[in-house]
Amino acid sequence: MKAKYLATAFTLTTLAAHAAIMDADQRGIKYLNERLTLNPYVALSYTYDSNVDSSKHSKAGSQWIVNPGLNGSYKDDNWKVDGAVWYQYHAYNRYTSQLNESSYGERLSIDWQNANANEQGWALKFMESFQQIAQDDDMSEHNGRGIGRDRKQFQFDGILTRRINQQLHAGLTANYYYLDYDNNVNKYARMYGWKRLSVGGEVGFMASKWSDIIVAADYQWYNQDNDSDSNYHTYGASSRGRRIDSDSRGFSVMGGIATHATEKLSYRALAGWSRFEYGNGTKDIDGWTYNVSGRWQIDAENTMSLMLLGSSYYQPSEREYGSALKVYTLSSGFAKSLVRNKLKATFDLAYRKETHEYTEYSEDDYDEDIITARFGLVYDVNRVLSVYGRVEYQTEETSSGGPRSHEYDYDRWRGTVGVRMTY
Repeated sequence: MKAKYLATAFTLTTLAAHAAIMDADQRGIKYLNERLTLNPYVALSYTYDSNVDSSKHSKAGSQWIVNPGLNGSYKDDNWKVDGAVWYQYHAYNRYTSQLNESSYGERLSIDWQNANANEQGWALKFMESFQQIAQDDDMSEHNGRGIGRDRKQFQFDGILTRRINQQLHAGLTANYYYLDYDNNVNKYARMYGWKRLSVGGEVGFMASKWSDIIVAADYQWYNQDNDSDSNYHTYGASSRGRRIDSDSRGFSVMGGIATHATEKLSYRALAGWSRFEYGNGTKDIDGWTYNVSGRWQIDAENTMSLMLLGSSYYQPSEREYGSALKVYTLSSGFAKSLVRNKLKATFDLAYRKETHEYTEYSEDDYDEDIITARFGLVYDVNRVLSVYGRVEYQTEETSSGGPRSHEYDYDRWRGTVGVRMTY
């Protein structure tokens, strides 16, 4: 494997849109007066990959994936709980000694509220996930991070909101993110994982039946695995060899509008100012950032939906030592149910841009543009058996005035066919 890796975020817009269509699915084992539903499944798929290394000098390959798992949900008057556990074994037809690996993970989300929408009361949302991801992960799953490297990811999100009266509401938020790369330096160049803790809050005022005015702020602490620069640099800053402090911090203040435009259309659009103090004062960076999301349930039968997600933020670089990034993302997902809800089509498109706002070494001062597109079909043969296919394409372009310009450029596409049995 060549030591060229990608750190990108591919949002789960298609999965969310697909889930909206699947809400009416009656599969599963029912318990507790049908409040609890369990969905065990097993899937087998084959993927052709035009560029196994995600590199400029591409080599094609293919893989088989065996994927058993269990999804579950619980609903009552105040609670909604969703969870899953899964396992994947990846068997590659190229690089079998390096790439035949296992992935596994779990996720859990809990929603609780003691009042109806827009009524006085409390609401709590909790989400967490853990993933051990094999180095041959695809271009869209697992947030698309760290292609070419085994790693662990853990994420926690908590949101507590209070509807004070019909017009005024407030909330507290907490987020923790952990990324740990398997840095076998005998095989690859080093990647720099990191941890982030964020706490914040927001206040909203219901200006009309369908719109809120929102003011939000948060504060973040970062800690990165950059005790030493173990990558090789041929030239760069005069401060070569200087250790960059592992700790960084930042904050953001945003304002905008949110809530429901209609009963079928929801949105949230915030923009404001962010500051990132990289490396415990090595470099202070600030600028405008944004956070937008929206969902449109297009038809009355809930068979067609469209989603949009976007954000910008600062973070440490995972590929280059002593570098801080500003990241811009924008993605859209579309889902449509056809043939009496037996055939489901999904399409999503994502764009990500990374700019190096600070670099310890001048050759690392480059920008990345990453575009990913995916189209998928799922056909339910019967209550238990589904067949599916997916085509994915990704392109990356790096640009700068230095030697990194176009160094990481590549094009990659994948084609997948599979079968899934769900009880």
